[in-house]
Amino acid sequence: MPKKLNVRVTGAKSTRRVGTSKPAEADGAARFYYKGNRLKQLRAFVYITRMGTLSRAAEALFLSQPSVSLQLKALEREMGAPLVERTRRRITLTDAGEALYEIARPLVEGFENLDREFHLKTRGRPGGKLTVAAGSSTIQYLLPELVKAYRERHPDVHLQLANVTGKDGLALLRADEADIAIGSMLDVPQDIAWAPVYHYDPMLIMPPDHPLATKEDITLEDLSPYGLILPPQRLTTFRLVDMVFQQRHVPYTVAIEVGGWDVIKQYVAMGLGISIVTGICITEADKQRLVVRNLRRYFPQRSYGVVMRKGKFLSPEARAFIDLIRPGLLTHRDYDESGHSER
Repeated sequence: MPKKLNVRVTGAKSTRRVGTSKPAEADGAARFYYKGNRLKQLRAFVYITRMGTLSRAAEALFLSQPSVSLQLKALEREMGAPLVERTRRRITLTDAGEALYEIARPLVEGFENLDREFHLKTRGRPGGKLTVAAGSSTIQYLLPELVKAYRERHPDVHLQLANVTGKDGLALLRADEADIAIGSMLDVPQDIAWAPVYHYDPMLIMPPDHPLATKEDITLEDLSPYGLILPPQRLTTFRLVDMVFQQRHVPYTVAIEVGGWDVIKQYVAMGLGISIVTGICITEADKQRLVVRNLRRYFPQRSYGVVMRKGKFLSPEARAFIDLIRPGLLTHRDYDESGHSER
């Protein structure tokens, strides 16, 4: 008995299988196929959402823009609903797209990490690796308790703390040499997402025998005659101090420029000058040897939080670290937005 042919023939009006009388359009609902791979479609959809445009998604997936567009159209036909709205600058999700994205993102992330997770498990290293970029003050004053809690919960993870300045930390993120960064930011580049969590007031510190030590209400003009000990000019603290004095047209003098909060506090305690520091570095021991005054009246608070590159898939190790800081801190509305890379 001859075998029945089962070949799909696509015509202009309908689709039928040779050797059968049943049309492919069951119940009047046409199904649109593009290479028939749901995972490819979902992956393209997730990347389009993350990158914001078809062209950037295509570049990240190493595909042509028409291929990505076809994947998206196929998925919309399969789901029976429009998933994105196209505007002149970027693509935004419809309500249906939002719902599908919440389902599809962990599936695609799991697929993206499949090889790595498999090799880690088969090679007997289930913990993985996490690299966090941060500045000296963040590592010294903010991270110790977080690192301790993380090590207790994830003892098998190889945790690397990269001690870098802000610009170098951004470079590590853009080169995928760091998973996340923890720190403070004044200017947030378009390709970077920043979620502030901790907020610290600016503090004036001086030795107990300083002429201003007995004065409670200290003005900016009161500081003018005394030399300041500040971090190097390239760092955020120096820029903030300079900006405030310049805006208020109050002259000031930098007596010593030196890096490291501990060094600055030591020099102030020795009577070599006064300083304006961030409250993050003030300990109970410091309050015993220094006079501390809050200067939030004049200087802005410094905020510290999680920094990451937009569009980057977070590893399970990175998500676990961020959840210790604040569960659900970085949703896709915060960090999946695309941005022009300044690498």
